[in-house]
Amino acid sequence: MVVLFSFSSLLAQSSKDTLSEVKVIAPNNDKPDDDRVNVYAPGTKVYSIDKRTLDIYQFQNMANLISQQMPVFVKSYGVNSLATLSFRGASAAQSQVYWNGVPIQNASSGIADVSLLPVSLMNRVNVVYGSSSALWGSGNVGGALLVDNDLPEFTDSANVHFGSSGVTGSFHQYKLAVNGGITTKRLSIDARVFGQSAENDLTYINRGKEQRLDNARLRNGTGLVQLGYKLNNKQVIGLKAWYQDHYREIPPALFESSSVKQQRNKSARFLVEWNRRSEVTAYYAKFSFINDEMEYDDSAVFMHTQNKTQQLYFESGISRIFSSKHRIKLFFPLQYSRMYRVVNNDHKVQERYAVVAAYAGNYLGHKLHVAGQLRGEVVNNNSILLPGINIKYDLLNWLSVNASAQRTYRVPTLNELYYAPGGNEQLKPEQGWSQSAGYVTKEYIVDIGVSVEHSASVYNRKIDDWILWFGGAIWTPHNIASVHSRGVETENKFTKRIGQFKLHLIANATYNRSTTVSSYLPGDGSIGKQIPYTPRYNGQLNFGFTFKSFYFNYNHTYTGVRYITTDESFGLDYYDLANLQLKYTMLKDEYSISIISQINNVFDKQYYVVNARPMPGINWLLGFSFKYF
Repeated sequence: MVVLFSFSSLLAQSSKDTLSEVKVIAPNNDKPDDDRVNVYAPGTKVYSIDKRTLDIYQFQNMANLISQQMPVFVKSYGVNSLATLSFRGASAAQSQVYWNGVPIQNASSGIADVSLLPVSLMNRVNVVYGSSSALWGSGNVGGALLVDNDLPEFTDSANVHFGSSGVTGSFHQYKLAVNGGITTKRLSIDARVFGQSAENDLTYINRGKEQRLDNARLRNGTGLVQLGYKLNNKQVIGLKAWYQDHYREIPPALFESSSVKQQRNKSARFLVEWNRRSEVTAYYAKFSFINDEMEYDDSAVFMHTQNKTQQLYFESGISRIFSSKHRIKLFFPLQYSRMYRVVNNDHKVQERYAVVAAYAGNYLGHKLHVAGQLRGEVVNNNSILLPGINIKYDLLNWLSVNASAQRTYRVPTLNELYYAPGGNEQLKPEQGWSQSAGYVTKEYIVDIGVSVEHSASVYNRKIDDWILWFGGAIWTPHNIASVHSRGVETENKFTKRIGQFKLHLIANATYNRSTTVSSYLPGDGSIGKQIPYTPRYNGQLNFGFTFKSFYFNYNHTYTGVRYITTDESFGLDYYDLANLQLKYTMLKDEYSISIISQINNVFDKQYYVVNARPMPGINWLLGFSFKYF
């Protein structure tokens, strides 16, 4: 019923065999390598991008990948502009991004710009849906994007690998990347660097006239180095260093005659990790330092702003298996964030300390999986207890049901409190509860060569003291409302082998209602209305095949109406886009050569994710990739 409801709603908005054999497939290696997801949150909905899809999108940023392949709304402010995430109707500041378990959203704004995250740097990309504040920290209200690099690999004999790739495409896009590394019994080294440029001189229609987008150039240089050293059979230490320099011009909106806006983002991220594992006990510690700098220029109005932030993050913990039925995890995260205010020539800081305990147990012959979490966290002068519980029950060897309940909490960001001018030091934290329930059918194969996966879930969340910016010449954040979010989600995957062909069909759909329940503003017209820029309907369809060395995929995305006013008096039309991906791979014993092609917005539709910010029409990418291993 959930599947039929979701797809019938999506379509409305846009215009008995016997199983003789069931075979359970091994776990998906694309899942995050984090026991907070795999052990201590049973039944948590996790959506994983497979390695082939990551390879197809290696020339693009995370915003493009997620908008086409994940049931998550990406709020893109247009070409060369900010792109943020919204999980289950949550705001951008309520949606977290973690790099190998470390939060990387900007320390002052609390927001991660996913258009700045290159897909090619990551080995695994996952989305954890719903609030998991107890395990991941306050601020994790709607969900989390997890981007991870593989753990260090060690080989009995020295092994060298290297590769290169390049791409060209519409709007004078170019990218060149080189990577390489070596593994031995005790040492692992991997390095990746690339450069990117684009003119982004696309055309669009404004008031019936074709215009060419100007002031839209992009220049980007990125490097990632990873080192791993095996101390002994139980202990490994690792170092990751990621530097990025991203320059972009911000083109004019439809209501602007021209633009000379420029923005430069420079980020340096360092992560040191230590792990010690035995059969029953695991210890770990990680330390991260992140330095973000943003410079914004608009010479037309003589504006020059700088945003400089630093973040220190430390986490240590221990997990222990007491038996096949019981295990616990204790860990202690510490986070220090600092923002430099140019106008006041001072610094503002935010400190977070937490103690977290988690328990996972199996009962009723390992059919019932129960986990409980409790987090005690202090953020500056705010202290809070964040409990959570997850339950999963295996009804059959291919069918399980699950449910969870979590307390949610988010303290105001440094910008919301102290931004000059406009910060509001009287803001109260956002807080509430969230619940979800659903079912999952594990991947199984019937004797006719068919594989089917299906899941569906419902969720409910109420947040009090929701923070919203509004005003005139100076915008200021206020606690204005209680917001109620609820919805239905479903993911479905079907594969069929016919000789050397492997067909696939993947369909995802989401229905979300996020409405204002109450407001502190008298006569507020937002009561009962959808939160701005929150589509009720969102979905993706992928259909294609693999034949020998060829891979073909047709992708179709749908995003429903987004209201841009709180009273639903004005909104942006829905849009649906068609995209094609093709790949050919020549695989030899020691190397592989791949040719990758993409065509986006095949039917050249004009659409807007955010009001007055035109998006690209039909465009293409053609790239190659060489790997020696």
